[in-house]
Amino acid sequence: MFPDPSVKLLAQFTNAVEKVTVLEGEIQALSDDALKAKTGVFRARLDQGETLDDIQYEAFAVVREAAKRTIGQRHFDVQLVGGMTLHSGNIAEMRTGEGKTLTSTLALYLNGLSGKGAHLVTVNDYLARRDAVWMGQIFGALGLSVGCIQHDASFLYDPTYKHAEDLASADLNRDQTGSYRVDMDFLRPVSRKEAYAADITYGTNNEFGFDYLRDNMVSSIDQRVQRTLHFA
Repeated sequence: MFPDPSVKLLAQFTNAVEKVTVLEGEIQALSDDALKAKTGVFRARLDQGETLDDIQYEAFAVVREAAKRTIGQRHFDVQLVGGMTLHSGNIAEMRTGEGKTLTSTLALYLNGLSGKGAHLVTVNDYLARRDAVWMGQIFGALGLSVGCIQHDASFLYDPTYKHAEDLASADLNRDQTGSYRVDMDFLRPVSRKEAYAADITYGTNNEFGFDYLRDNMVSSIDQRVQRTLHFA
């Protein structure tokens, strides 16, 4: 019988979860400003030659804490495993309701630190808007920019942008319902190129795909909207 390689990989990730969890107390003790400053520290370490794998455990611990403070959700251990799976370039199959949206923030943050951009591909424009607004709170608290690509528009996540009449109510509803009512709040219209220049960009497979095709038909490089593809 041939061994299942996924079993070995899962065992490795399970051991790695303990390394993230052991950092939790240290990260919890940080102020909001100190937590946000971790992003600059990570980027400096990358500039000095460390790899994303070198900072993965601490970065995941930081995202877990930011999620607790901003949207009131703490990544479960199995979601940490999912984040590690995505970062490693593998597929993580999760059922509806198991927290794919939150899981993805781990790999997105880690790869967004590179400054080369990280894409989250979803199935429709509504989910792209909803998740950019909902998860944007986590990334915003850590100093990363979030873009959103739509069929006929593009945005940057901006916690001060007011689309609804009552911004405070919109913010509360966003956390309680996953942004079902306020998916256009906190999204400031920008050019497509600006949305793609964000550290993390949400959009659909159609929009990412057709923008790539259009970029390959432009007459001048400066007309392209996407950067060199890095992580999705």
